[in-house]
Amino acid sequence: MTNPPPLIEARSLGKRFPGVRALHRVNFTLGRGEVLAVIGENGAGKSTLMKVLSGVTEPDEGEIRVEGQPVRIGSVRAAEQLGIALIHQELNLADNLDVAANLFLGREPRRGKFFIDRKRLESDSVRALAEVGLNCGPRCLVNTLSLGRQQLVEIAKALSTNARVLIMDEPTSSLSQHETEQLYRVVRGLRARGVSIVYISHRLGEVRELADRVMVLRDGQNAGELAREQIEHQAMVRLMVGRDLGRHARASFGRGEPLLEAENLTTPSHPDSLLNFSLRPGEIVGVAGLIGAGRTELLQVLFGLDPVAGGEVRMNGRPLKLSSPRDAIQAGIALVPEDRKQQGVILEMAVRENTSLASLRRDSSGGFLRRGQEIAMADRMIRQLRVKTPAATQHVQYLSGGNQQKVVLAKWLALEPRLLLLDEPTRGIDVGAKQEIYQMMEELAERGVTILFVSSEMEEVLRMSDRALVMHEGRIAGELTRDQLTEEAVMTLATGGCDR
Repeated sequence: MTNPPPLIEARSLGKRFPGVRALHRVNFTLGRGEVLAVIGENGAGKSTLMKVLSGVTEPDEGEIRVEGQPVRIGSVRAAEQLGIALIHQELNLADNLDVAANLFLGREPRRGKFFIDRKRLESDSVRALAEVGLNCGPRCLVNTLSLGRQQLVEIAKALSTNARVLIMDEPTSSLSQHETEQLYRVVRGLRARGVSIVYISHRLGEVRELADRVMVLRDGQNAGELAREQIEHQAMVRLMVGRDLGRHARASFGRGEPLLEAENLTTPSHPDSLLNFSLRPGEIVGVAGLIGAGRTELLQVLFGLDPVAGGEVRMNGRPLKLSSPRDAIQAGIALVPEDRKQQGVILEMAVRENTSLASLRRDSSGGFLRRGQEIAMADRMIRQLRVKTPAATQHVQYLSGGNQQKVVLAKWLALEPRLLLLDEPTRGIDVGAKQEIYQMMEELAERGVTILFVSSEMEEVLRMSDRALVMHEGRIAGELTRDQLTEEAVMTLATGGCDR
């Protein structure tokens, strides 16, 4: 008996953009009811391949077959007609509309020629929401839902088009642990019903949890595959980067009298929680905790983005005024924000221009920028941080996520800060770029720069921290030294289990 052909098969796909070979002779197969994880470093070709399969862009060469038949996927509508839907990392919802309107936007059932059949719209929405286990009504406004529930609305929207293939791009990047577990349940339920899922993620723990098979891309080409029984962290990393990235014990560099001290500090988001801590020169201190614990709010207060609600911050023993980011910058404090695209870089500007943004006042004279100084500084930072870019004049939007993050870092490191605040420094970047960020943090600490970083990745906190401050509901529930740092100890404090 002949085995049925794969649901989707692509052969020798190629795609070029100006100056970039995004895909080169890539082969791809997806079976019915299969969860296929597609992984690789940023710039490996994952997004381009998904755009080709979902009709966002067409390949320059190669062939795509659906159920054994050659097809041309020339548009998103053509992909939908074949049962293929792409759920983007940045959700594509109209948050001022209700759930029902979002689910069938552009496909509303009608009464006659001009009127929307609202009754049918809502009944169809109820069925679509039930498919993903989302217990909100069709009239619920999208902007009242958490990110996790909005993600489920996106999945329901895709399924309402009778999709039999869902492509999920970093679906848990902004979700809480509870929301992530709910998404896992939905993925498993869809697989049991025969829906095929292409799952793109930098979180290799998720891949181990969900994938039936792993496909690895490197430099726009197939780098290998792993069957279910072969899916293991080091095997995935080896295929992604072409080498082993061994773990190592990090040296601790914290020394001397405190650089910064916070005494009874309170933030606007948690005015009743007193924060007391100190940071020494050359020390890397992690801030752990669950979403909503107040970690980002603490960094924003230290950078002058939010006002100090109470208490005192001292730098080298002297009270520090933090009424604006300018005060923080003058004190030698820099912040790399969580959302690099919205708050860290200007995507439509060149790497050089982004790198010099924080230094404009220093590098200007009489209101005019000293161009030669800007060029020299930008070129130095690009070399120092190993930013992969064709030229300093390349627009940041065309760089990979890891290299965009390096540009954000370069912008602040050009000022030679004494205290560097990092909010989720490796979110959305690949494993190879993570190693480079970690190495940079260690080099800065060795030079005496103090680093306070927020991370939701437990492995990152455990690996990089000399000490960890664990927050719960706006307060520091406990402090853990290097020899006390374990996943169990962090989670006990983060969930309010006990104080240390």
